[in-house]
Amino acid sequence: MKLRFDLSDLQLLRLIEKTGSLSAAAAAMPVALSAASYRLRQLESRLGLTLFLRRPDGLLPTPAGRIALDHAHRVWQQVEQMQGALEQQSGRQLVTLKLAANTVANSTFLPEALGPFLADFPEVNLQVEERASRDILKGLRDGELAMGVLDGNLDLEGLLSLPFRQDRLVLLVSQQHALASRLHCSFAETLDSPYVGMPGERAMQRFIEDMAMLAGKPLMVRVRAPSFDAIAQLVAQHVGVAIVPLAAAQRLAQSLPLHLIELSESWASRELRVCVRDVADLDSHAKQLLSYLSRSGG
Repeated sequence: MKLRFDLSDLQLLRLIEKTGSLSAAAAAMPVALSAASYRLRQLESRLGLTLFLRRPDGLLPTPAGRIALDHAHRVWQQVEQMQGALEQQSGRQLVTLKLAANTVANSTFLPEALGPFLADFPEVNLQVEERASRDILKGLRDGELAMGVLDGNLDLEGLLSLPFRQDRLVLLVSQQHALASRLHCSFAETLDSPYVGMPGERAMQRFIEDMAMLAGKPLMVRVRAPSFDAIAQLVAQHVGVAIVPLAAAQRLAQSLPLHLIELSESWASRELRVCVRDVADLDSHAKQLLSYLSRSGG
C-alpha cells in the first residue's frame, strides 16, 4: 500500500523538530493545536511508526522520525527551489548570469546566439566578460567561472565541452595591396606590413601579437581601433592590413573594397566550444543558457 503525504505533513514535522513543541509548531504553521495534534497522530497511524517521543521537555524524534525528517528537508528544499525558479520565470525575481568569452566569440557570434535566450528569459541579466581563452580555461578549473566560450584547441580535459562555432582568422587587405592577388599566405609574409589592430588589452590582439613574436618579428601596429568595423574601414583606406574573424570579414567585404586571404597557420583555424566545469553546479537558468548556446552551434 502506498503511503500518502502532503506538504502540510512535512511542514509540521520540520516545525516540531525546530521548536521541540507541538504547540509552537502549530502556532508557526499556523493551525489550531488540536488540528496539529490530529495531523501528527494520523500520520503516525498511517505509517505504523512513532515519529516523536513525548517527553516533559518536549518532543524528540525517534530513529524513524529522523529518517522522515531527513526526507522532509530534502523535499522542502526542492519545493523552495521550484518556487524560486517559477518566480524567476514570471519576472518577479531577476537572475544574474556571468559568461566569459574570447574576443571572436564576444564580437562576432554571441550577439546573435544570445538573442533567443534573452527573449525567452526576460528575468535574466547577463554579464558577458571578454577574456583570453587560456584565462577562461583557468577560471573554469579554479571554480571562478561557471561557463565560458573558448578555443577548442586547448586541453579541455576535466570540463564538459560542447561545440559552439567554427572560427577562422583571415588576413584583411585593401584591394590595391600587394597581397590582394593571393588566396593564401603565411602569417610570416605579412609581418613587414603595418597592421591595424585592436586595443592591446583585447584578448585576440594579445594572441596575434604573441604569434608574431613566435614567428620572430614583432607586429607593427600602426593604429588601434575599437571594433572590426572600424578596422575594416581603415584597411580599405590603405592604412594597413588586419587579422579578423572570417564571419566579420565576409560581412565587411560586402560594403568595402577589401580582399580576404586565408592564413596557412594551424592556429588560424579553430573550433569555439562552450565549456562548464560541472553541469550539476549550474542553476536552472545557467543550464538553459548552456542548452541554447550548444544548440545554436549545431
